[in-house]
Amino acid sequence: MAPSPPLLTMSKITKSFPGVRALDGVDLEVQAGEVHCLLGQNGAGKSTLIKVLAGAHQPDDGTITWRGERTALRSPIAAMRLGIATIYQELDLVEGLSVAENVFLGHEPTSAGFVVRGREARTTTAALLKRLGHGEIDPARLVGDLSAAQQQIVSMARALSHDVRLIVMDEPSAALDPDEVDNLFRIVGALTADGVAVVYISHRLEEIRRIGDRVTVLKDGRAVAGGLPAKDTPTRDVVALMTGRNVEYVFPDRPVDPALPDPVLTVKGLSREGEFAPLDLELRPGEIVGLAGLVGSGRSEILETIYGARKPSTGQVTVDGRVLRPGSVRAAVRAGLGLAPEERKAQALLMLESVTRNVSVSSMSRFSYGGWLDRGKEREAALAATRELSLRPDNPSVPVRTLSGGNQQKAVLARWLLRGCRVLLLDEPTRGVDVGARAELYAVIRRLADEGLAVLMVSSEVPEVLGLADRVLVLREGQVVHRARAQDLDEHDVLDLVLAGGH
Repeated sequence: MAPSPPLLTMSKITKSFPGVRALDGVDLEVQAGEVHCLLGQNGAGKSTLIKVLAGAHQPDDGTITWRGERTALRSPIAAMRLGIATIYQELDLVEGLSVAENVFLGHEPTSAGFVVRGREARTTTAALLKRLGHGEIDPARLVGDLSAAQQQIVSMARALSHDVRLIVMDEPSAALDPDEVDNLFRIVGALTADGVAVVYISHRLEEIRRIGDRVTVLKDGRAVAGGLPAKDTPTRDVVALMTGRNVEYVFPDRPVDPALPDPVLTVKGLSREGEFAPLDLELRPGEIVGLAGLVGSGRSEILETIYGARKPSTGQVTVDGRVLRPGSVRAAVRAGLGLAPEERKAQALLMLESVTRNVSVSSMSRFSYGGWLDRGKEREAALAATRELSLRPDNPSVPVRTLSGGNQQKAVLARWLLRGCRVLLLDEPTRGVDVGARAELYAVIRRLADEGLAVLMVSSEVPEVLGLADRVLVLREGQVVHRARAQDLDEHDVLDLVLAGGH
């Protein structure tokens, strides 16, 4: 019996922007009912390729064949009408509209030529949500009141409200906890069992093994491998294809029991009611301490309370023997604390401003004289800070929104270097960062610690905590259930602790 023809074939797709060849003859073939994973570093061409597939970009050259017929995807509406839906990492939902209104936005049910926004839309939406295993979501509820995981379900329901045959998911697990990821994979499995194809993009290679059937790898706008078996291709081979080099050791060597000076940061009895129990912690210059635990265990809340963004219920934070005013970011920054938050685009970066302004924003008094800003000195200082971290491109005048995820994170770190930060708080430092750039960030963080910076980090990825930190505090439901040197723990130890709450 002859094999079924591909659902989608993209052949020799080329796309250029001023000064950049984003896609250079890319091929992609997707079968009905499969999960086809698309991998590549930031800047490899993944986003451009899926925008061509979504009809948001028009290719300069190449052909697209859909269900055996050559086609042109002139717009997102045209792609959706063919049965191709795209769920972007940053969901394009309207928070002020209800779930049902978002699901049918742009193709509302009609009767006699009039738009029907009521019962029919809500009834159909409820059926779609039930199909996705989330019948508890009220179709009349405002999308802005939903969690990130629930909003993602709404985006899937919107895709299914069309006769969708292929769904593109761009980093769908980035904001999900492990239980939510398991549910996502259940939904993907149900969709593919119905013959729906999924193009799945993720930086997490372990997810590719769990969910993927085949893999296409992009590098520098080209497909360097297509149709690889997701479960049988060694991780080292995938990384080598993505980066062009073999990655033997992702994490830098940690010092062997160095003699550390007195603590720079001391936390005593710090707590927030309903979020985390009283915590004691000491952090020394040159040391990296990791907080490990599930989403909701209080990890981020601890960092934000130390930084002064949240006011504690009890306890105090001391820097170099000086007690900080509770709930004061200004006091924390003046004392030498810096925070790289989990949502850097929303909470740390001025996306429309230049790299220079993003790096200098916490140190503006250094460049202001009598009400005048010395832009030359500002740019010179920002350039020195970004070069120390090997930020690319080597041009602080470019808008920060044009940088890759790894380089945007370097811009945040450069801000605190310029400020003279002594204690760096890192919340999910490599979220949305590709494999090659992660290795660079790990090396940067370790080098900064070796130069005397004290680092307190949070990560949802246990191997990252164990590979980068010197000491680890394991959290469960807001309480520290274990403390140990990182080298004395393995991933199974940590998972047992966070799930069972052992000591």
